[in-house]
Amino acid sequence: MAHAISFEIRQLKKHHEFEEVVRLQREIWGFDDVELLPFRLFVVADKIGGQMLGAFDGGKMVGFCICIPGLKPGGKFYLHSHMLGVLSEYRNTGLGRQLKWKQREYALERDVDLIEWTFDPLEIKNAFFNIERLGATARRYTHNQYGTTSSHLHGGLPTDRLTAEWWIRSPRVEAIARNEPYQRPLPDAEIRVPMEIGDLKREDSRRALDVQSAIAEQFDQHFRAGLTVTGFDRDEDWGIYLLSHVA
Repeated sequence: MAHAISFEIRQLKKHHEFEEVVRLQREIWGFDDVELLPFRLFVVADKIGGQMLGAFDGGKMVGFCICIPGLKPGGKFYLHSHMLGVLSEYRNTGLGRQLKWKQREYALERDVDLIEWTFDPLEIKNAFFNIERLGATARRYTHNQYGTTSSHLHGGLPTDRLTAEWWIRSPRVEAIARNEPYQRPLPDAEIRVPMEIGDLKREDSRRALDVQSAIAEQFDQHFRAGLTVTGFDRDEDWGIYLLSHVA
């Protein structure tokens, strides 16, 4: 396990760097070739305002983060952070957090105030990171966004996703960036994910699917009622989404 490493994080511009990102996708997720983001996408994204970040330990690329430009109805420009990956031996080193804050830094320089990405609502550690460590919120749930994939990390389940909205100039995110406390809205509802879900995905796909379906139904119900995910708590048995009515 790597510890206390000083990583270089910078924009990727060269073809051989994009080719390395393709290789890292295969190593991190175990995707079949047909499911990899291709080299040409990175070339195009770089030309049209995308953000391609690589993390290096010495001369070795050990992580990356890819954004592509997006346009909301009404003409609002934002960045969609499509993929962030870190080699297994560099997990739990803070590298993922460093990549996201560097992503924010570059976005602010370009006068962008919103970055979005999707994440698996069953991944408790990732949910805590997105919501509590970064200050993202969520109010959209998509069923089986990518279909069933070949990745061992998805456990053969439908690829249901929450959309994280990272308003990078918001008081909440500004406070986290300064390592200051912030006041979470009082929750109006909770959605609980069992801590055993990782084991279920590996060992009992039927029960894992039942858990996923029940959680999806709750998100659908609460989002229809106008609630937003504004916090995330954990205890020994549960990961707990906190949902609130917010302006």
